[in-house]
Amino acid sequence: MAKSRNLWILIVLMTIAGLAGSALGQILSPAVPLLANFTEVGLQPGVLNLLFLTLTFGFSLAIGPLTILGFLLGYLIYRKL
Repeated sequence: MAKSRNLWILIVLMTIAGLAGSALGQILSPAVPLLANFTEVGLQPGVLNLLFLTLTFGFSLAIGPLTILGFLLGYLIYRKL
């Protein structure tokens, strides 16, 4: 019988591991410039103004080598659960 896996656990683990990888990359990038973020992907903010309510949509993701390593580590931890 296969284990029932929750998608939210995967998302949380990959987010935490990605944040840890990004933080470590920011700390170590002055000493090792190769570890700095090398690309940023996302959508530019878009604004919807309804006079009584203003909504802003958008996101960006800064990706570096340690961020990718963190995502991979989060996935591997999920697989071990």
